Amino acid sequence: MTEEALSPDELRRINEAFERVPYARLIGIEVGKLEPGAATLHLPVRDELKQNLGVVHGGATASLIDTASAFAILTRLKPGETTTTIDLTIHFLRPLTEGRATARAVVRRAGRRVLTVTVDVLDEAQNLVATAVTSYLRL
Repeated sequence: MTEEALSPDELRRINEAFERVPYARLIGIEVGKLEPGAATLHLPVRDELKQNLGVVHGGATASLIDTASAFAILTRLKPGETTTTIDLTIHFLRPLTEGRATARAVVRRAGRRVLTVTVDVLDEAQNLVATAVTSYLRL
């Protein structure tokens, strides 16, 4: 990214926000890298996240995408400002069966009311397993 890094205060605020998302911790999402307008999060593949054919359930992948998007956006928000998801379109491209998924979310447009984010999900071999576009409404 061409912008400056997040300040220590911004990083602390965002990491504290992550600690207040029990669902993300429940399924095992981990914070990777946070930058202005971007977030990289990880999800270790576990049997509890798989459907009956041994593939990670689409809902788990969607949760990783939505969480990565929210934290990419959080890097663009002022303290106390909030948003909510208004749409999410995911294209599942290949099965995810083992290892660790990585979601890289990038804020593509931060308008006055709507923020648009793209997300790519990669497996450990760096294969693209899903891609998404999502929008959030500033509240």
